[in-house]
Amino acid sequence: MTHELTAPRLASASSKDTASGGGWWRDAVIYQVYVRSFADSDGDGIGDLQGVRARLPHLARLGVDAVWLTPFYVSPQADGGYDVADYRAVDPLFGDLSDADELVRSAHALGLRVIVDVVPNHTSERHPWFREALADPAAGARDRYHFRPGRGPGGELPPNDWESVFGGPAWSRTPDGAWYLHLFAPEQPDLNWEHPEVAEEFSSVLRFWLDLGVDGFRIDVAHGMVKAPGMPDIGRGAQATLIGTEPLPFFDQDGVHEIHRSWRRLLDSYEGPRIGVAEAWAPTSERLALYVRPDEMHQAFNFRFLNCPWDTSAMRTVIDESLAATASVGATTTWVLSNHDVVRQVTRYGGGARGLARARAAALLMLALPGSAYLYQGEELGLPEVADLPDGLRQDPAFLRSAGQDGLRDGCRIPLPWSGERPPYGFGPAGS
Repeated sequence: MTHELTAPRLASASSKDTASGGGWWRDAVIYQVYVRSFADSDGDGIGDLQGVRARLPHLARLGVDAVWLTPFYVSPQADGGYDVADYRAVDPLFGDLSDADELVRSAHALGLRVIVDVVPNHTSERHPWFREALADPAAGARDRYHFRPGRGPGGELPPNDWESVFGGPAWSRTPDGAWYLHLFAPEQPDLNWEHPEVAEEFSSVLRFWLDLGVDGFRIDVAHGMVKAPGMPDIGRGAQATLIGTEPLPFFDQDGVHEIHRSWRRLLDSYEGPRIGVAEAWAPTSERLALYVRPDEMHQAFNFRFLNCPWDTSAMRTVIDESLAATASVGATTTWVLSNHDVVRQVTRYGGGARGLARARAAALLMLALPGSAYLYQGEELGLPEVADLPDGLRQDPAFLRSAGQDGLRDGCRIPLPWSGERPPYGFGPAGS
């Protein structure tokens, strides 16, 4: 297993990957760390990079090949760090740039590769670009985002009927009367990828972290950067339920693939190999396979497998179709049962002893399938969803925007228990 490799042997293995046309990721086990709830090194109640670094030996003992870190960049934390204000700096909540450098070096010394999240569909509302756009409506800064006039008398209605994934309209109005697009929270304005400065900026961001030594990127909302021309109405509600099942004018547009090709060229220019992993929702396995063609991303998450009910026939269909689709483009399939956005599978599969037994069986199936497996922190412990969180402790913007009718992500993001019989159960220093 790769966890036995030293850093020089990692480099040697990477050279062999390149020479043979293979790739370490094709049959890897990759462990997702939700940084703020993984391990707290300083007792402030929030997980951090030094906490992750201290627990790397645990991951090496598990035998995983790589660690995927959720965003640790400067952020107001309106959506758990997926609202980025500075893509090149570490938020003080999690440490600093030297901590990131030490983490990557320590991981490599243990034979672990490091994948970091990058969020290219939107920024934080506090990103300098968006602040500039709000400060001077006449300046060209608004062209980096999607600003539009409203409809109806006085432009009081949103420009179209698109809905936010988190509930409510996908548009918010500025004090001067313009509307801006946010497919997620209002604090996450969507970028306009037709603007050349956007592409240039993200190429620079990727180079910054590649130069620091990371082994790849998980591309958040990899299906979302390009919107259909004219931004047409959809004509129906409950649009979030259509994601990954039906074509939508704001997701899975053909134009995203040229962006991914440019990133693949950038990744291939580095010794590695360095990889790109697409968080891509597509309505069919065939559409998903487009993201992993030889000149695009190395992998894409197989959410059809995650969303499959506990049914033998349904699972077999998804597995067969997934393998056939990725084989058609020369890629391997990924398998995932859980992440920071969904209810943990022990609970999804019925909870209690039955849910735990089913989750164990599903894990054995997943790890036996050809391809790459992604694990979410705590899966190795068989953790269930925490369903009884008080409303006052919830932070999920979907919960806040739906009057408590939606937004169940907080229950899979609670601090990870490590040891002991009392809080904080090894998550942080005793007494914290």
